[in-house]
Amino acid sequence: MRIAIGCDEAATTLKDIIRLAVTEDGHDVTDYGTFGAEPVLYPDVAVAVAKAIMAGKHDRGILLCGTGIGVAISANKVPGIRAAQTHDTYSAERAMKSNNAQIITLGARVIGPELAKCIVRAYLLSEFGNGASAEKVDRIAYYEGLLPA
Repeated sequence: MRIAIGCDEAATTLKDIIRLAVTEDGHDVTDYGTFGAEPVLYPDVAVAVAKAIMAGKHDRGILLCGTGIGVAISANKVPGIRAAQTHDTYSAERAMKSNNAQIITLGARVIGPELAKCIVRAYLLSEFGNGASAEKVDRIAYYEGLLPA
């Protein structure tokens, strides 16, 4: 799978750990930064990842900041993107299975690296069920103006 990853300066260490784990799991990972401790505007990174996913460059994305909240809010501003904050494996699975979320977000100040790797793996191993939740996901797109009523 083609994975985009990005973060702000609060999450570079965790991002690097996750990027390595995802690569070792056989995925093709593109890193959108940031790459150091210099402060960045996390909306810029989140929107870059979200736009790249909508353009078809990547299958899924992983975004990190201190809490995971800011990057989730930012990515969700891109029409068609569904970014879900996840801090446990069940939420990560449901983000894909029930909500067809193209992006998960994680808080580097909230969870540690081992749990983060488990969450990411749970997400990447999950597929959208296209069952009862499909109508709900379509309704989200309708409210975004992407689908007719």
